[in-house]
Amino acid sequence: MDPEEFKFIKPGEVRVRIAPAPTGRLHIGTARTALFNYLFAKKYEGVFILRIEDTDPERSKPEYEKDILEGLKWLGIEWDEGPDIGGTYGPYRQSERKEIYSNYLKKLLEENKAYYCFCSQEELEAQRQYQLSIGEAPRYSGKCANLSREIVQKYLAEKRSSVIRFRVPAKKVEFEDLIRGHLEFDAGFLGDIVIAKDFSTPLYNFTCVIDDYEMRISHVIRGEDHISNTPKQILIQEALSFPSPKYAHLPLILGPDRAKLSKRHGAVSVSEYKRQGYLPETLINFMAFLGWNPGTEREIYSMASLIKEFALERIQKGGAIFNIKRLDFLNGFYIRGKSIERLTELCLPYLIGSGLIEKI
Repeated sequence: MDPEEFKFIKPGEVRVRIAPAPTGRLHIGTARTALFNYLFAKKYEGVFILRIEDTDPERSKPEYEKDILEGLKWLGIEWDEGPDIGGTYGPYRQSERKEIYSNYLKKLLEENKAYYCFCSQEELEAQRQYQLSIGEAPRYSGKCANLSREIVQKYLAEKRSSVIRFRVPAKKVEFEDLIRGHLEFDAGFLGDIVIAKDFSTPLYNFTCVIDDYEMRISHVIRGEDHISNTPKQILIQEALSFPSPKYAHLPLILGPDRAKLSKRHGAVSVSEYKRQGYLPETLINFMAFLGWNPGTEREIYSMASLIKEFALERIQKGGAIFNIKRLDFLNGFYIRGKSIERLTELCLPYLIGSGLIEKI
């Protein structure tokens, strides 16, 4: 990545977002992504947005959204626009943006860039198994891609089960990742992707594109597990004549065994680390080094110093190892720096909770 890329960013041009789904507690990986977006925005006097991706009604829970908001605030990662404070480009919950998505779905259907697919799950699974058996990557066959308007209207009138698919052109998709450099994908291997179950249930790759455009997102900084989504989103952007934001894909957080960090490695939610007595400044300092290196021997950073020193060009490509010993070392450092009064204040909830002292 060329460091010159960042010399031409003007104050106020950066608009970034963190877009968690409220289907679980705030994960340390999501918090790290939020931190990197926040640091990047503040470094360039930009805007940091919190967007809640709650289009899955069965798994999205208000208590998880509450946990996400409280966790980020506890860490000191404050947003400039979001569901609780509003902003120019709201609403900031996807469940409140369905009319916006519906209008863009209609546009794609009217322009024949999307179509209704009436294939059953049994048909799709049989097709998938066949493709795997002959050594092909599973993708939709295009069976419903050229149904006549009359047939489509007939099937819809009969209330046949359907989804809306995006017509994926057979072309190469290329983009410059700010961390990984030049990336190239052959869209011909994707097949036509599902972008909505119906007008009330749009899916991730579609809603993400619409929201990023409508909210004027300039840079998308997210985990490398989203790299495979990027070509799909770029193709939808092109179909709607949207500009593409700049992309930067962060390395995954790995456990000591180099497997993706999970519950078997220990606590993974911010609220659990808080419950165990880790301080917010500890987690901020620790998370900053999960994939980023300042290029010096310095290990202790306040939020203010991180904003000053943070640079996307110093983010590594390889996975970041979660080292619990380093986390404990940092927590000890910050605890020793507290006054007796402040330390007593911090300890009281734990002493009361354990029954060692009574609440007055």
